[in-house]
Amino acid sequence: MGYNVLIVDDSMIIRKMIAKTLNISDLDISGYHYAENGKQALKQLEDNWIDIVFADINMPEMNGVELIEEMVKEDLLASIPVVIISTERSRERIEALKAMGIRAYLQKPFIPEEFTRVVKELLV
Repeated sequence: MGYNVLIVDDSMIIRKMIAKTLNISDLDISGYHYAENGKQALKQLEDNWIDIVFADINMPEMNGVELIEEMVKEDLLASIPVVIISTERSRERIEALKAMGIRAYLQKPFIPEEFTRVVKELLV
């Protein structure tokens, strides 16, 4: 029984790169779900069993911080690990997200080996 992942980023290239990195890891991924913004991500979380979320911060309509805030309200962060993957470099913002409950932060562009290590720590 594999993991279901949700990849939230407004860039299709980044969504594909994250999926490709997961594909080359030796993790058992059974399903990929995608969203272009936080609003679509909340719908995916409502409709599907998700084991881990990868999300960007800067997205149109509903950004990653707003997504995390909604997930906190619905008590989803307690059971679903969230990894933020962003170009954001503000230590204050990253620390605030960690205080809200995200499990990891990776900076774009990420190194596939580091990405895989973080994901394995969270899932295995």
